[in-house]
Amino acid sequence: MNKTNGQILVTLLFFVVIAIIITSGAVVVILTNSLSASKFAQGNVAYYIAESGIENALLRLLRNPSYNGETLAIEDATALITVSGDNPKTITSVGSIGNFSRTIEVIADYTDNILTVTSWKEIY
Repeated sequence: MNKTNGQILVTLLFFVVIAIIITSGAVVVILTNSLSASKFAQGNVAYYIAESGIENALLRLLRNPSYNGETLAIEDATALITVSGDNPKTITSVGSIGNFSRTIEVIADYTDNILTVTSWKEIY
């Protein structure tokens, strides 16, 4: 009877160890995916902040053609906006949050009080 109880205990311990290994592996996968999703989301926020900076610059250029840029703070993020060139104007916005930053560049033509966007692209 004792020999059978010992075999059952060894078998039970074997299955418990296997279950712990499988559970630990699943937890590692979940944590890795969660971290990746968080980083992806921050990258998207940085892009949208850069886009907001571009839209802000376009609006300010319509009101003041000599506008040359600014730093725009939006909650925990910033958009560094620079405007260069006479005509066409090159507007660059760098959206940053945490360790992530994304850059958008727009080229706009300002003629007869009409601002026309000719190019809108992300700079990698």
